[in-house]
Amino acid sequence: MAFGPAAGLKLVDALESEPSLRSYHHLPSARGDLLEKLGRSVEARAEFERAASLTQNARERDLLLGRAAACARGKS
Repeated sequence: MAFGPAAGLKLVDALESEPSLRSYHHLPSARGDLLEKLGRSVEARAEFERAASLTQNARERDLLLGRAAACARGKS
């Protein structure tokens, strides 16, 4: 975050090819957060939905789906 969301997104994107992180819901969640900060709501929504589908925790799933819905409404 010290260098802004675009720099953070670049770092997160580099991690996506790591096989051990493919089912780690925090990765698409972080990506969604950064995309949202960049004003890329459609992409952010998809990432939050992907993160929600990967978590086993109902509270986290609700939170992530809520963030996805906020992106769909254009509210960050």
